[in-house]
Amino acid sequence: MTWLITGGAGYIGGHVVKAMLEAGRQVAVFDDLSSGRAERLPEGVPLIRGSVLDRAAVDRALREHGVTGVLHTAAKKQVGESVEQPFHYYRENLQGLQTVLEATAEAGVRRFLFSSSAAVYGMPDVDLVTEATPCAPLSPYGETKLAGEWLVKAAGVAHGISTVSLRYFNVAGAADPALSDDGVLNLVPMVFQRLTAGEAPRVFGADYPTPDGTCVRDYIHVSDIASAHVAAVERLTADPAGETSLTLNIGRGEGVSVREMLDVIGRVTGYDTTGEVGPRRAGDPARVVASAELIRKELGWGARYGVEEMVASAWDGWCARHPGARRAG
Repeated sequence: MTWLITGGAGYIGGHVVKAMLEAGRQVAVFDDLSSGRAERLPEGVPLIRGSVLDRAAVDRALREHGVTGVLHTAAKKQVGESVEQPFHYYRENLQGLQTVLEATAEAGVRRFLFSSSAAVYGMPDVDLVTEATPCAPLSPYGETKLAGEWLVKAAGVAHGISTVSLRYFNVAGAADPALSDDGVLNLVPMVFQRLTAGEAPRVFGADYPTPDGTCVRDYIHVSDIASAHVAAVERLTADPAGETSLTLNIGRGEGVSVREMLDVIGRVTGYDTTGEVGPRRAGDPARVVASAELIRKELGWGARYGVEEMVASAWDGWCARHPGARRAG
């Protein structure tokens, strides 16, 4: 059984490839390399360079590699950019997903795993976000993920495809420095960038109704994200085709505030991480923390890594790309 991993040369996709191989799964990667890097892939893993909008390329990949399951991680994922370029995000994330799903169905592939996001929830006013919490996305990015879940589920019903959609919370860390996140779009690398430039980390709002006034989030190690994908693949493989339809959170179920995260980063890096407090950002909820009960029940999965391990592994990756960073601390 070969799994085609779209976006498999990206930050999360590369970790999924690694975890799948370690679990003894055969994989092929489909990626346009717009943000992914071919060097993330181990030697011997087939890489098909192409766009998820190119139906002929997807058809060839499914056929030539004998694909029996698809793991779709390819997507554009910058929230702010999605507000500025909604057409681009709907085309890449929804039209691209539709193209891959149509090819999957027509090829007779009956197992499909979709990478979704906690962005589908928007600003939930609850202590723990369950899969039953109403979805009200605040950005075109979140909208494409929610609509993507609907499309995956509908395609599964119509074509007898077993499906799982996994909603990621705040991803951090790296299994290996070579697989670390290149971007500076999330809190941890954003803080690293400020620190190594000799600047104080930014704190967007310190007057939220939380214990220390800063936003609280559920941070999850990217290796745990990858292991959740493996658990979902095992479930899809074991169940008869067309019988599974699941939507699951991937989180630790523990909230960490911005100030608490800055304290951890300070301990790991040796830098002074006293934050520079500014005004709130529009649309930032005070608290978004996952309930991880359903994924534990359905897949027997639970997170293994804590926040300090996430930060330490992310710092190793940052320093591998910025050799002066560690010495400057």
